Parts: sequence; C-alpha cells; structure tokens
Amino acid sequence: MTAQDPADRDRAATPATPGTPATLLRASPLPPLEARILLTHVLGWRQTQLITRADEVLDGACVERYLALQARRMAGEPVAQIVGVREFFGLEFEVTPHVLIPRPETELLVETALTAMQDLARPRVLDLGTGTGAIAVAIASMRPDAQVTAVDRSAEALAVAARNAARRLDAKRPGGAVIFAQSDWYGALDRRLCFDVIVSNPPYIASGDPHLAQGDLRYEPRGALTDEANGLSAIRAIVAGAPARLSSHGILWMEHGYDQAEAVRTLLTAQGFADVRSERDLAGIERISGGRLAG
Repeated sequence: MTAQDPADRDRAATPATPGTPATLLRASPLPPLEARILLTHVLGWRQTQLITRADEVLDGACVERYLALQARRMAGEPVAQIVGVREFFGLEFEVTPHVLIPRPETELLVETALTAMQDLARPRVLDLGTGTGAIAVAIASMRPDAQVTAVDRSAEALAVAARNAARRLDAKRPGGAVIFAQSDWYGALDRRLCFDVIVSNPPYIASGDPHLAQGDLRYEPRGALTDEANGLSAIRAIVAGAPARLSSHGILWMEHGYDQAEAVRTLLTAQGFADVRSERDLAGIERISGGRLAG
C-alpha cells in the first residue's frame, strides 16, 4: 500500500466550499425535483424558500450534508428512504426500508374506496398488507367516522404504520383509533369480524420480473413487491377470503399490475362479485379492480 500524499489528505478533509441553493441546484446531476427535496431536507426549508433565498450563502457543513445525500441518491437509494418521508394523499408518511414507498397511483385506490363508502355511516374498513399505513390512514383521515383495521405480516411495517397513524390522525376521531394486527392476509383476524369495504395493495410483481432488480425497487422489501410466483397468488388469496369477511353487498378493491386487470376481474366474477370493473390511473393504465359482493 502506498502512503497517501499529505496534500491529498488535506484536500479530503477540507469541507465543501460554501455555496448558494441556486448554485447547488444548477450543478446537481439529479432531476431537479429530487435535488430540491434533498436540499430542503438538509436546510429545513420549504420549497418556496429555495426561490426566495436562492442566493443565500450556505455554510460548508450544510453543503457537505447535501452532497452526501446527493451521492446516496446517485448510488440508487430512494429519495423517500434518504429523507425518511413521502407524501401521500396530502399527508406525510414516515418511510423506512421495511415498507413499500407509497406511490401516487395508489391514491386512486383510496379515492375509489371513499366513493364506495360515501353512503355508509361508520363504515368498517379493512386494509390488507398496510405497509406504511398510507391507505388506512388516508381513509381514516378523510372519514373520521370509519372504523379502520389494518394488517400486515411484517412487525416492522406495523410499527411504522402505527407511528404514522399516531402522527396523522386525531386521537379523538369518532371511528376510534386504527386497529393494527399482524396477520398474513385474513389468517390472524377474529373470524367474527365483518367489513363493509376491503382494500389492498398486495405484492403483484411476478418473481422473474427484471424491474425487481432495477431502480428504487432494489431497496424496498421484496415481500411487499412480489408474491414469488406469477404475481396473482396474493390477489387470488384476497379474493377467495373476502366473501367470508364482507358484509352483505360489501366492496373489495385491489391494486394490481398494468397487465393484470382482466385476470383480476375474472377472479372476482368467479368468486361471486357483481358490478366488477377496473379503474384507470392518470397514465391511462387499469390500475385497480373491484366489485360488490352479490347476494
């Protein structure tokens, strides 16, 4: 091993040159939105302050912290995991490597569920595979009277979801606190429990899908992404178990892959669901499918 040149050591130990938000953002190799998120996280600023204080000189320590986060993102780590939060349905949710990062397209599932229960008083809602708790908490936030139960097989995910619920929901909401339970789908739930609406964003990526080894997905829990089969086994289990858990004319809605809508509709129809249909997200993709329990 060769000895390190003293000058190299001095340069390595020298803090980054002070800069301004404007110069840091212009020089960033990241997409502008990601760079702004990381810089506001370091500075504790709002996005608008990056404009109003664009030419303010930052100290070297702030610049160093920002550049360190930028390097982590360049290495592939998701922005949500770097800053520890992600916005979903107007609410900020804690994110860790133990949970799936909430995506904007999943908001369609929340919107559709809320529409389905708009004529119900104190609707009973079950969120299967809750992860961050984003779906359950968003529904509970919009419908304070809803009685919401959320399950996940991961104890680490449930801990994150419980913290998100505690931070985002009124402790005195009429529907009570969201109930969290560790369960593999319906398995650990009391058989006497019955729900008006069941929602789920289950693992639906096929095990051989190359996307699992690309982008942000590399850093997210594999069990929240894939069923280690053809992508439909979790959905099949949810559909099969739903009739025993739904009230008369109860509703089931699930998120699925871009090419799975027809298969999911077939599963729902075969299980006795009526008014089966799919809804498209803003990209025009059939993103969710659901129906009403007949009889």
